[in-house]
Amino acid sequence: MPLPLARPDVVDVRIAVASLASGVLFWALGLRMQTDRPFGSAWTLLPLVVMAALELLRRTAPQFALTAGTLALVADQLTPGNLATVVMFTDLVYAAVLYGTPAAARRIPVTTGLITVAMTIGFLAWIREPEALLIGAVTALVSFAPATTGVLVRNHREAAEMARLRAEQTALLAEMDRVQAVTAERARMARELHDMVANHLSAIAIHSTAALSLDDERTTRDALAVIRQNSVEGLAEMRRLIGILRDSSGDTEPTAAPTLDGLGALVDHARANGLDVTLDDARTPDDSPLPAPVELAAYRIVQESLTNALKHAAPGRVSVALLRAPDALCVRVTSPYGDTPGPRAPGSGAGLVGMRERAALLGGTFTAGPEALVAPGPDAPGGREGKVWQVAARLPVDPADREVTE
Repeated sequence: MPLPLARPDVVDVRIAVASLASGVLFWALGLRMQTDRPFGSAWTLLPLVVMAALELLRRTAPQFALTAGTLALVADQLTPGNLATVVMFTDLVYAAVLYGTPAAARRIPVTTGLITVAMTIGFLAWIREPEALLIGAVTALVSFAPATTGVLVRNHREAAEMARLRAEQTALLAEMDRVQAVTAERARMARELHDMVANHLSAIAIHSTAALSLDDERTTRDALAVIRQNSVEGLAEMRRLIGILRDSSGDTEPTAAPTLDGLGALVDHARANGLDVTLDDARTPDDSPLPAPVELAAYRIVQESLTNALKHAAPGRVSVALLRAPDALCVRVTSPYGDTPGPRAPGSGAGLVGMRERAALLGGTFTAGPEALVAPGPDAPGGREGKVWQVAARLPVDPADREVTE
């Protein structure tokens, strides 16, 4: 079963109808292009009608239309001829280059050019008169000129289409960059908010649970004092974060950002919340200054580790150690591993994710998990199991070539 032909374009229908009407008008007025032909004037209408019908296929089947149109043009030369038939043939040549395959678009201009040269040389050798050059010029106008025009228009359309595709790709890449930037900023804000507030809220939750579960006035007053202190500090941290978000100056990290100089106050705050914390800072004054992103990451890792120790660690000593290596800052936080007898705050695991992200953004490494003690004694922080929970991070001191979003 043959496939149905595609429906002609509206513009092609209009071209065919207008050309056929013009040709019929020329025939009725007796306008002829040549004399002394084998067939009479009535036969002029046959190539005219065929050429008009082929105009309906100029977009849907351009190569077939050009081949059949060539035969119709040859047949028209055996009659007195019609100007509309010749004009429609030039349009078929143009359409075959513009709407045909890329191979046809390359082949047709070369073919028509060779035909023009051959016609010129052939008639010049045959009639040996300068008028033979006019035949070559007419051949060029009918075939080669519309073919080259089609090439120019096609190249222009392809260039415009490539420009449009490049613009769409650029817009898509820009949108992807924007989405990635927004995602990275949201992740940074989530880490910052979690690290700033989780410590205070965890202490509030634990001490409020203790105050509710123990019927002792002094314990309740002490718990309320700790709750108030953590509430005030938590509100101050929230105000700082909100100030960063509202600041339109482009300074995403104000000078009040925490550094390692604040570890002493952080440890004192953890002790006030009930942790037995020791700080071993092995850095020396001779060490070169650390980049701000490294200091902020180290501070937040220690802060989150102390928060986790407050929420999940068994009773015992928590140790914080800092060591400056030639190419990195090593941070290690160790806490007792085991069951917690008292009230504990729930955890979602976001703290470990945030610490790992901070180390990864600087090109460093991060590990967290239970570790066995080498020789646990009766008073070892690991208790009966002889294990401790250890957080270790190695942060490069030269993260300049890393994409740091802090």
